[in-house]
Amino acid sequence: MKTSADAVVIGGGVTGSSIAYNLMKHGMKHVVLCEKDTFASGSTGRCGAGVREQWGSEGNIRICKASIDIFEKLQEELKYDYDMEFVQKGYLMMAYTEKEWEQFKENVEVQHRLGVNAVICTPGEAKQIVPALNTEGMYGATYNSRDGHANPFHTTRAYLKAFERLGGQVNCFTEVTGIEESSGRITKVKTDKGDISTPVAVNAAGPWAAPVAAMVGLELPLYTERHQILVTEPVGHLFDPMLMSFSLGIYCQQTPHGSLVMGIGDPNEPKGYDTGHSWQFLKRMSDIMCRLVPALEGVRVVRQWSGLYTITPDAHPILGTVPGIDGYYQAVGFSGHGFMLAPIVGQVISEMILGKELSIDISDLDLGRFERGDLRVEPSVV
Repeated sequence: MKTSADAVVIGGGVTGSSIAYNLMKHGMKHVVLCEKDTFASGSTGRCGAGVREQWGSEGNIRICKASIDIFEKLQEELKYDYDMEFVQKGYLMMAYTEKEWEQFKENVEVQHRLGVNAVICTPGEAKQIVPALNTEGMYGATYNSRDGHANPFHTTRAYLKAFERLGGQVNCFTEVTGIEESSGRITKVKTDKGDISTPVAVNAAGPWAAPVAAMVGLELPLYTERHQILVTEPVGHLFDPMLMSFSLGIYCQQTPHGSLVMGIGDPNEPKGYDTGHSWQFLKRMSDIMCRLVPALEGVRVVRQWSGLYTITPDAHPILGTVPGIDGYYQAVGFSGHGFMLAPIVGQVISEMILGKELSIDISDLDLGRFERGDLRVEPSVV
């Protein structure tokens, strides 16, 4: 393992991998990535892997739109030998309460202003998009064909392989145990495999962002929470778009090989690091999805698992620098949406570190917004 580097990225999920790659791409010579387990072993490898422009806040719309721009060319850019399975077959956002329907219509107005071509659908039009859908009780839906999903393992591996080709070093099973600073400047990252002298440390540690931030004396306004997912056996083609409803708290996608991946939020889920799973989730998920898509009745569940959301008060990430700690950067608190943001976050954090003009303005996503009270809460999250 290298004992010195121009930058050390902490976290081997898709965000850390994107940042590490982009640092090398934009000219940094010696970058080390440290991951305490193996790549994509945390939230990345347990996520639903959706990518969407359909948000309610201007900030999330802008940053996700920029990320999809990158996703569309990423397979070619990273020269990955396998299929990253990025497909753009849309998201169908379904409203089952009057309040949700009104919010969707407001969201579309904001989306149109920012160049997102989402359309408002009646229940009948939603059924034309997804003929297998039971639209009973639906107020309406919105649809955007540019949304989609990808394979989180292949996407992360593609970034890491490209990073290594450029000369970067990946240290898996290497836990960061401390970050040292002197006179307000980062000087060293300590690991259980040895120390790395460096002027730059990047916190991209996902659910472990708060413990890493504590190494430099920061207390982050975020918490972790379990979210459960299941996957079915492969079946014949049922639908193309990701199905999502915030009032029901569900999302469901059909993968390229036919399996269905689906999850549901639990408003009573306690905060913490529990990644166990429950029969209650399995029953609730199955009941709702069999009602929405009756053809799923009798389809067998292959397995279920849990991952962690790292949630901020406004459901926006915390990005960038921290005053008084020169050389410390963070890309944390994605509130369950880190996968879809990773391409643009990796680009803009690397630009920030290297002193380049930023591709997108992220000044309102700094840590200081919580002290200022400058929050723009995202209304459309599962």
